[in-house]
Amino acid sequence: MQPYTDLKVWQRSHALVLQVYRLSSVLPQDERFGLVSQLRRAAASTPTNIAEGSKRRSSRDFAHFLNIAEGSLAELDYLLLLTRDIGYVGDEKVAPMRAELDEIARMLHAFRLKVESAAP
Repeated sequence: MQPYTDLKVWQRSHALVLQVYRLSSVLPQDERFGLVSQLRRAAASTPTNIAEGSKRRSSRDFAHFLNIAEGSLAELDYLLLLTRDIGYVGDEKVAPMRAELDEIARMLHAFRLKVESAAP
């Protein structure tokens, strides 16, 4: 298995984490332990689970971690919507991130299916 940092889905999910950190840095200070923390945790969970899963012994285990990463993307999508709907940021900031998130979700789903098909 190649290093997780070579995986395009990991690279794009890592770049999304950086975008989320920049976006969340402009949120109100009183959200530091609330929405900011949740956004950052959900965003970082995707590449983290890809990395952790890549070091598991079986394809089945790896696929499980990829599925967890998919769930984290769904959580992040909702939190971005919430951030917009509360009025903390405009759709012009959230829409491109959600579009990238959707593309990463497609890539991750296809990758998980490929990994699952390799499982005995």
